[in-house]
Amino acid sequence: MLALWLLSFGQRLLLWGGLCAVSLAGAILTLHLLRMVASYAWTWQQMRAVPTLEGAYPFLGHALMLKPDARDFFQQMIQYTEEYRHLPLVKLWLGPVPLVFLYNAENVEVILTSSKHIDKSYMYKFLEPWLGLGLLTSTGNRWRSRRKMLTPTFHFTILEDFLDVMNEQANILVNKLEKHVDQEAFNCFFYITLCALDIICETAMGKNIGAQSNDDSEYVQAVYRMSDSIHQRMKMPWLWLDLLFLIFKDGWEHKRSLKILHDFTKNVITERANEMKRHEEGRSNDKDSPPRNNKRRGFLDLLLNVTDDQGNKLSYEEIREEVDTFMFEGHDTTAAAINLSLYLLGSYPEVQQKVDNELEEVFGRSDRPPTLDDLRKLKYLECVVKESLRLFPSVPFFARNLNEDCEVAGYKIVKGSQVIIMPYALHRDPRYFPNPEEFKPERFFPENSKGRHSYAYVPFSAGPRNCIGQKFAMMEEKTILSCILRHFWVESNQKREELGLAGELILRPSNGIWIKLKRRNTNES
Repeated sequence: MLALWLLSFGQRLLLWGGLCAVSLAGAILTLHLLRMVASYAWTWQQMRAVPTLEGAYPFLGHALMLKPDARDFFQQMIQYTEEYRHLPLVKLWLGPVPLVFLYNAENVEVILTSSKHIDKSYMYKFLEPWLGLGLLTSTGNRWRSRRKMLTPTFHFTILEDFLDVMNEQANILVNKLEKHVDQEAFNCFFYITLCALDIICETAMGKNIGAQSNDDSEYVQAVYRMSDSIHQRMKMPWLWLDLLFLIFKDGWEHKRSLKILHDFTKNVITERANEMKRHEEGRSNDKDSPPRNNKRRGFLDLLLNVTDDQGNKLSYEEIREEVDTFMFEGHDTTAAAINLSLYLLGSYPEVQQKVDNELEEVFGRSDRPPTLDDLRKLKYLECVVKESLRLFPSVPFFARNLNEDCEVAGYKIVKGSQVIIMPYALHRDPRYFPNPEEFKPERFFPENSKGRHSYAYVPFSAGPRNCIGQKFAMMEEKTILSCILRHFWVESNQKREELGLAGELILRPSNGIWIKLKRRNTNES
């Protein structure tokens, strides 16, 4: 009897304990949900005065209104900014999180000049599995230390070493384009992209991967799949939880692409580090050997040797983060800019003729590769690139997380809000760019830029977190464009609406860039 009673008592005790545990878990969950509701209600009340898009649902906000297709979503965002341009800003709720869109120079300046609002938006955390806490995604003291450490690697004297790589790859590109001379229109997008990939691989990692000789690059395809996956996830609050995301097909694809991207960079870093180690060991064993040639050293070589203020070197994982960041930001963005510059030049023959005249003045009929001095003389071509980036900024929007309450245009924006800066819309402000849809490189002549608000044009961001690689990008774009235009005359019959612009992480013409090529100087337009 006693044994039965003890068994029965033990079972009741276990049941009681289980019920208590469930009740406790339920109470904690309920408390957590109540705190979330209270926080949401407080934020909603504080932000009530800020102009808001119609059609928001409680807790989901406007998430159900957002178009899933990247092209439709981008057009939707542009439509909203045009519709609300008469207002200084507009708010959109993504789940319980307020997103404040800025598209006026005066308001953009408030955020970009601040040393307090330098944290990237929480949405950038979806880049972290790929890029880790590199220069793009890190924040606070980690970012400041890393930025200070890496700035010397973009010094102009170091960039000069990369010009030979850019010229070589641009010549390979021109040779591949030769077969299209006097033929039907063709899509040049991937030709340019693979050229940019070869350049960034050799300059960032000191490795020639021959992407232009391999049209089906696994790395390029993985970059595109990853970009699309991250962009979709940013828009869908129900995919923000890793557990949920990874059970869907997109999560599986994300994991597979991540392995391809990381394996590639890890293998190159290990290979390069071992080469440097063998070289140094050989030097110490043979003191009479000639000094190592500094030419053709990639950023990777510099990263393997760079130290912080305390003399600490970057770990292999930290180097991988920065190399992946350079690879992502350094080929997709420049490829998009070059492609869209060619599209515009092909659409505006009178502008292309002015570029042609400038190339004639600098190079004559020679086919010698451009020097840095030549690139400096190509001032009109630089205006073409700048105007192309005004119309089609490679990064169509970027976001910051507010670390404290902030006032913008007389409205209180509370701590924790996400501020979305939209260069695509900002660059079309008719106050600073009359007839904004027109392609006019002359806008960037010094006399025409005088008095323009310094935050009306931010293709490389601005302020403390501006793009560290903008000189590299401009140098590459001028090199490739000058090489193409010294050989060919470009024609384009695509209308703007036929580009199928998709504003994902990068502004990309999803229908490609279709051009015709003629031999240069055979056209007297």
